[in-house]
Amino acid sequence: MTDSTKEQAADWSLSRRSAHAPGSPLVTVIGDGQLARMMHTAGIELGVTIRVLAGTADSSTAQVTPDVVIGDYTQRADVEEVSRDADAVTFDHEHVPNEFLEELIDSGINVQPQPAALIHAQDKLVMRKRLREMGAPVPPFMAIESVEDIRGFFEATSGNVCLKARRGGYDGKGVWFPSTVEHATELVEELLEKGTPLMAEKKVQLVRELSAMVARTPSGEVMAWPVVESVQEDGICFEAVAPAPNTKVELLRQAEQLAKDVATELGVTGALAVELFETTDEAGQPEIIVNELAMRPHNTGHWTQDGCVTSQFEQHLRAVLDRPLGSTAPIAPCTVMANVLGADCDPGTPLHQRMDEVWRRFPEAKIHMYGKGWRPRRKMGHVNMTLKEGQSVEELRTNARLAARYVVTGQWEDQQD
Repeated sequence: MTDSTKEQAADWSLSRRSAHAPGSPLVTVIGDGQLARMMHTAGIELGVTIRVLAGTADSSTAQVTPDVVIGDYTQRADVEEVSRDADAVTFDHEHVPNEFLEELIDSGINVQPQPAALIHAQDKLVMRKRLREMGAPVPPFMAIESVEDIRGFFEATSGNVCLKARRGGYDGKGVWFPSTVEHATELVEELLEKGTPLMAEKKVQLVRELSAMVARTPSGEVMAWPVVESVQEDGICFEAVAPAPNTKVELLRQAEQLAKDVATELGVTGALAVELFETTDEAGQPEIIVNELAMRPHNTGHWTQDGCVTSQFEQHLRAVLDRPLGSTAPIAPCTVMANVLGADCDPGTPLHQRMDEVWRRFPEAKIHMYGKGWRPRRKMGHVNMTLKEGQSVEELRTNARLAARYVVTGQWEDQQD
């Protein structure tokens, strides 16, 4: 830590001594983004105290959570400090070094999910191998350790190659689609020189993306939410529709059961998102292939805050504390979540004025903001809207998108000056 960061940490350490309700469970969340922020909101209503390991005092979660340890998740001492006396330790990202977590477990700390499960969300090659072992649908893949490997894979797949960094990467980062074998070899040579572990998989003929979310407790109770359609733009999710529209019931059941099986087989605890590709088989029938796993609340589960009996954030906290899980029944026939993504430029009107204009037009809109400053394409918040009587799903989707865009641009995209 720098001297200024140490001073921040000391100030926060003093303030957090009185941050707990007597006898309330304490859950440590490692990570300070919007997921931890929304876990804190759910924790308030459950009577659960949330302690956060934050990189800075003005991060999304540190703004709203009184019990904050300023530190770095890559530093063993900081992870140990924030985990002390916690009833459960959990995460809003999967990047904490597993050796730190193993040491916490050895010292008697309840870590959920545990490193044996987390590795499958941390390393894409490990995940692919384990899913193939359990018979889950995955595309052809292989480790890429040389330019010869990528040349061979490029030829074997007739150029249908998706190159991935095995670790890290999100929102389209760490993924490449080389168009020629020369481009593929140049990429691999450059990335291997930088020390980036790589894998490749066959690019699928994508129809759309789905997300199947479940929650599981350490004692084995599993609950699933309706499968949603996830709409991407430049590798970033900008919309989730629950339940996935125009989908065969059998495919929805298959996706839900697959997510339950993955959670059970891998020993996942807390919330799990199984990101799926919907494609077609040789007979033209729809089928699903696993894309990636997220072992925490997930962007495609934000709709549950306003469209479901139990939100993913409440359910995650219940699960890591091994308490009974809540109903995942939807409260409306359809709910749409639209991400508030930073526009190319920040409009002159203040954010709260823009929110007021959205509510004047769509009083039913539920706007959730993360306390983040503007940056192009940054996830700054999201809007949830549920289907009203007499309204079509397409109209609902349009309205949610309009609302989310107005929050960041100050302009209605369906109106002209």
